[in-house]
Amino acid sequence: MKKLFTILLVAGMASFVACGPSAEEKAKEEARIQDSIAKVEAEMEAANQQAIQDSINAAAAAAVATATADSIANASEKTAKGKK
Repeated sequence: MKKLFTILLVAGMASFVACGPSAEEKAKEEARIQDSIAKVEAEMEAANQQAIQDSINAAAAAAVATATADSIANASEKTAKGKK
């Protein structure tokens, strides 16, 4: 009975190991994971570049608004001085 149990145990362990993924399947899975990582990194880089561009655009818009306000203020001062 001990020998039968040992043989069944060894056979069970061997069949359990044999059910795992093959080297080809492991390679495909690793390639899939690397592709996913590359895709996420590319998306993150694109989002980062977009955030930088948005900041540049916001700064430019603020500069234009400030310049416009300054021009209006200067024009108002000149008009006020001219009326006095």
